[in-house]
Amino acid sequence: MRRTLAWLAALILVLAPVLPARATETLRVGFQATGTFAWVLDVIRRHDLARQADLELQTAEFASTDAGKLAINSGSVDIAVSDWLWVARERALGAKLLFYPYSSAVGAVMVKADSPVKQFDDLRGKVLAVAGGPIDKSWLIIRAAALRRGIDLKREASLQYGAPPLMFQKLQQGEADAGLNFWNFCARLETLGYRSLIDVRDAEKELGLKQPVAMIGYVFSEQFAAGHRDAINRFIRIAQAANELLRQSDGEWDALRPLIKAEDEATFTIMRERTREGMPYRSIDEEASDARVLFRTLAQIGGAELVGPAGELDAGLYYYPSATHGE
Repeated sequence: MRRTLAWLAALILVLAPVLPARATETLRVGFQATGTFAWVLDVIRRHDLARQADLELQTAEFASTDAGKLAINSGSVDIAVSDWLWVARERALGAKLLFYPYSSAVGAVMVKADSPVKQFDDLRGKVLAVAGGPIDKSWLIIRAAALRRGIDLKREASLQYGAPPLMFQKLQQGEADAGLNFWNFCARLETLGYRSLIDVRDAEKELGLKQPVAMIGYVFSEQFAAGHRDAINRFIRIAQAANELLRQSDGEWDALRPLIKAEDEATFTIMRERTREGMPYRSIDEEASDARVLFRTLAQIGGAELVGPAGELDAGLYYYPSATHGE
């Protein structure tokens, strides 16, 4: 704990010259109660990081990811965490939204530890439960990786689509041979004796990406960014400081236990480690380079229904905290 506090004090000293005394600016920040962004906001609150950055965060809780998207589009919040592909599609349709990486944590295709399903080939003729719908990004990434191996899961497997909790139950009840689900459900399955057949991040690499893309990020409008660039940059810095605390200190995770609500210690540990693995560390240019490759693949498979009318990723999608790209 002392090491954590010493590190935080050093970080504040580093940020202090960057964040000179100024009037406190208010940011309306939206979050989903069951999402990991709520954990980051809790770290920011407990360590008083917003005040030290001359920010006041007014938070609004969403019941669902769709509610968050609506709040961003309506302007009822300034910043929220949302989906990279949704932002790309919105930009293709004319909405001027910006994206800054938050997490690359995604799901996996899970099977029972003793399942005879050992590789993609073994999914032929099997029942695959897919969390989300037929144009869910993780499903399309898995499908594209399978196609690279000559397997068309859409035709050669029996697919079931549904909400993540339902697909979680179907796999446990034996109604599916394998299940593609979100990372937090996969973490719970690991503790119940299931194993990963293929992680979505590994499937991304099979599609030619150097590293997995952050599929979730901070989203805000170009209009808001134009008038509040300094405030956004300060928010990004304190969010990164919160992430660094979570990366370095197990004690920070103990403080988050009431929010995480893990069923047992094993689930708690896996969720902690999967969250850490998903924290972005690359430059925006590196993210954007891999994102362009992934977008082309998804556009080919999902078409306009998934990505809108654009066949290429909008070059203006990513937000650069520095004024010049690559700084």
